[in-house]
Amino acid sequence: MTLSRRTTLRLGATTLAGLGLSAVMPRIAFTQNTMGDTYETDDGTLTVSPISHASLVLTTPSAVIYADPVGGAALYEGHPPPDLILVTHEHGDHYDPDTLSSLIGPDTRIVANPAVFDMLPEALAAQAEAIGNGESTSFGDIGIDAIPAYNTTEDRLQYHPQGRDNGYVLTIGDTRVYIAGDTEDIPEMRALENIDIAFVPMNLPYTMDEAQAASGVGAFAPAVVYPYHYRGSDLDLFEDLLGGENVETEVVRGPWYEDA
Repeated sequence: MTLSRRTTLRLGATTLAGLGLSAVMPRIAFTQNTMGDTYETDDGTLTVSPISHASLVLTTPSAVIYADPVGGAALYEGHPPPDLILVTHEHGDHYDPDTLSSLIGPDTRIVANPAVFDMLPEALAAQAEAIGNGESTSFGDIGIDAIPAYNTTEDRLQYHPQGRDNGYVLTIGDTRVYIAGDTEDIPEMRALENIDIAFVPMNLPYTMDEAQAASGVGAFAPAVVYPYHYRGSDLDLFEDLLGGENVETEVVRGPWYEDA
């Protein structure tokens, strides 16, 4: 695919000095844009808008997608209303029924993991669909695959047990976007292929540390990775470790914590 980016955000160290891209054609071409990170794909424009922590908006050629919207409708002012809402799991920084109720329109569809689906108020459930790990659905021409998301470290198993929570891979034309949810660097993440844009968490004790995140990202080598859900983590360390993975992955630091 052809993927280029226009962004106001800081480029990752792995993009330039770490990979020596000043002498070769980069995988990602970029200019400046104040309205979010805008990628020109073979199928049209894809815009990435970080909102806060683990919440984001994707504006695709055919739909506006909100992932794990929480924090109230005011955070989403200025963004088009959602056609599709994805919910990865039940924790309050990912699932907020009040925020969902304030954002949903009559034609909005919700896709959630089964545990969240069972919690939805009746009005929201009427517009929702549950898919579990390994299952797939679609929204118009967008493919949606539910990827497992879970902890593997012994003292973290209580946070995200295997089999309950979702990550998602979206296929938008020939562009593949991975939204990891809350997970460690599980085999299902490491086995992903042909991911163009990935959103990967790193914060202890709930997900993984910088070394796990770098190793996991290095294994599936997306064109672009956004660290998210990372409060308290060292992004410089993550970039340095990813630079040692010998992959041409651009690290983009989004404004997830502008209050910090």
